[in-house]
Amino acid sequence: MQALKGSLVALVTPLASNGSVDYAAIKDLVGWHIEQGTDGIVSVGTTGEAPTLSTKEHAEVITKTIEYVNGAIPVIAGTGGNSTHDSIALTKEAASAGADFCLLVTPYYNKPNQEGLLTHFTAIADSVDIPQILYNVPSRTACDILPSTVKTLAQHQNIVGIKEALDNMNRIKQLVKISKEMQDAKDFYIYSGDDPTFLESMKLGTHGVISVAANAIPNQVSEICQLALNNNFVEAENLNQIYSDFYNLCFVESNPMPIKWIMYKLNKIQNNIRLPLVNLNETFHQQILSEMVKLKLL
Repeated sequence: MQALKGSLVALVTPLASNGSVDYAAIKDLVGWHIEQGTDGIVSVGTTGEAPTLSTKEHAEVITKTIEYVNGAIPVIAGTGGNSTHDSIALTKEAASAGADFCLLVTPYYNKPNQEGLLTHFTAIADSVDIPQILYNVPSRTACDILPSTVKTLAQHQNIVGIKEALDNMNRIKQLVKISKEMQDAKDFYIYSGDDPTFLESMKLGTHGVISVAANAIPNQVSEICQLALNNNFVEAENLNQIYSDFYNLCFVESNPMPIKWIMYKLNKIQNNIRLPLVNLNETFHQQILSEMVKLKLL
């Protein structure tokens, strides 16, 4: 298994004016991220509007992204969901298409207990031979996978990491401890899923970030990650501080509403999103535009 560290962009899924997936825009985004130094691309995660893509679209976006990347950097396919059966099927499809890793969100809405989570993720890992990254985002799923459950799952050869979106540094410390305890047996990667606190997490020993903001500032997030991975934390902090307001502006409304509007203003995608999400409320436009001008993004 290849190492997976640094800036992993949670790529938006561009949509055409008729609501269909804009594959030409995906191809352009992929090329841009490779040029800008992004270390890996997450295809069809939360930011990629996984809940509102059809099953066919979901698989096709992953397949096309793999095709466009053409082996230049790893592709992490978002294949999790709240049906174990469907998650296994989609993970198999992504593996067959050539995904390097898959990202498996905790089942949302069902609210499984820890035994259910353990059984769910084990069933997927037993069924598909591909490196698998767990994804914990309780604010969206009403489900929190606890470190004790992660520690048990980490023993499985196919489960190689976790994206932790909580901004709780005690939780991060617990996960880093699990990773360090396992380092003689296998690599188990910890990624922040929270842009505003990802550098703080990396100071504690995480391996990178699965980033929303990196859609718009790929080179900058990648540079911060590389500095942190090389233990140049003073320089990393100085650079990261420049973008702290921008990180927060990426979440003034539900993700991916703000970042899709930002990408639209950067002329990277059209200003379209799938219901029940809607385009970013105009009350936030000027504030974001001012910050983009300040950062010389426009």
